[in-house]
Amino acid sequence: MALEDEKIIELYWERSENAIAETDKKYRERCLYVARSILNDNSDAEECLNDTYLTAWNLMPPERPKILSSFLFRIIRNHSLNRLRFLNSSKRKRDLSFSINELGECVDGKNDTEEKFVLLGDSELTEEQKSAADIDGDGVVTLADLARLQQYLSKKVDSLR
Repeated sequence: MALEDEKIIELYWERSENAIAETDKKYRERCLYVARSILNDNSDAEECLNDTYLTAWNLMPPERPKILSSFLFRIIRNHSLNRLRFLNSSKRKRDLSFSINELGECVDGKNDTEEKFVLLGDSELTEEQKSAADIDGDGVVTLADLARLQQYLSKKVDSLR
């Protein structure tokens, strides 16, 4: 059975190697889900997971997160987005790179969902449609939401060809 978050955090503060093992037991699948949903590749997701554990090890101490899951998910999301940028900046996956760069011009990270839809060409979306575009359910349509939606739609279009 997995340890409570507070005990896992305490293991990090004690610099016990069991901290990473316990973190892996409790959060591995959910962290991999976050990474796979951004990268769409198992090996890249595993690499980001390992980077996440290293980052958590280096940040605790001095940080003592109140919610370990949020702390880890933020780290793996950032590693995954950085990996995606790296893959797109090299000459691999040129078509995806263009689409994500195009979306990046439309989305700046502020909480102005309505303005983002205007920039994307549709300001008459219903609340249900806006909710559907908010992939992670945080109430804000972010670049990550749009990138994941674009990946999903690209796969669907490819499957129809």
